[in-house]
Amino acid sequence: MDFKDYYKILGVATDADLKTIKTAYRRLARKYHPDVSTEHDAEKQFKDVAEAYEVLSDDKKRAEYDQLRQYGRAGQSFEPPPGWQGAAGSGNNQYSNADFSDFFENIFGAGRFRQSAGRGASGFESSEDFTSSRGRDIEVELPLFLEDTLSDKARSIEYNLPHYSDTGRLPDIRKTLKVKIPAGVTDGERIRLKGQGGPGFGNGPAGDLYLRIRLVPHPLFDVAGSDLTITVPLTPWEAALGAKLNVPTLSGRISLTVAPNSQTGQRLRIKGRGLRTRTGQGDLFAVLKVVMPQKSDSDANRLWQELADKAAFNPRTDWEA
Repeated sequence: MDFKDYYKILGVATDADLKTIKTAYRRLARKYHPDVSTEHDAEKQFKDVAEAYEVLSDDKKRAEYDQLRQYGRAGQSFEPPPGWQGAAGSGNNQYSNADFSDFFENIFGAGRFRQSAGRGASGFESSEDFTSSRGRDIEVELPLFLEDTLSDKARSIEYNLPHYSDTGRLPDIRKTLKVKIPAGVTDGERIRLKGQGGPGFGNGPAGDLYLRIRLVPHPLFDVAGSDLTITVPLTPWEAALGAKLNVPTLSGRISLTVAPNSQTGQRLRIKGRGLRTRTGQGDLFAVLKVVMPQKSDSDANRLWQELADKAAFNPRTDWEA
């Protein structure tokens, strides 16, 4: 298997904090999202970015990865050092059937088709045991924009389906399905598609396919349950005098009234403009943030000084004895 440099994939330094990692992931996830990207290898790039974020955003996985990184180089064949046993790779792992790379599976997962007790070298049970055994369940990630959660339109998904013969495992088959995703799905939710997993042996039924929903981070909105938050920049004069602003939502722009003498950090609730749920829709909260001009000429500075003289306002009166 080839070593993956997750820091290089996200384009961040090895000492990057979580905020920097999250920002990089947001930017790249939207750039390579298969629904909108024009890159010829967008799907692969998206999976690499999601995998890198999965590791670097988790303190435990990141610590283990940092230990291994000294032994590998991006694009080159990699094997963990002798005797290495990562804690994140032991026991059950929720990503054991996820659509991640072999590198991730071998380091952090239980392995999609890892040999287990009672099985031969090919990973199959003995012939007398699987005459009628059920096929494997498969889990794949389904990336969705926040906007996609507002409707229940059908989507095409592709995934690898295990393929076997009497003598062992054959190369995977690429399968395409048209799936209707219910409106109001949440991040991490699993959708079961019965009988769409690995083929059964003999007269055994096929396994199931599980779609794990992964909401793509939005450049403007933060998610908290079914509610959304957007930061609304204001000029000092808009905060002082009040203003009517066109504010984006997931379903189009709306007019928002900002009252005179508004303050940074003030939250305005916009009812029913959040994420859909099974029973309704969350709210959008607009958080105000006063932003100063980056540059001022002499005339502007003169007006600022005139305002300071006339306003006679001291925001630090509580500091005075």
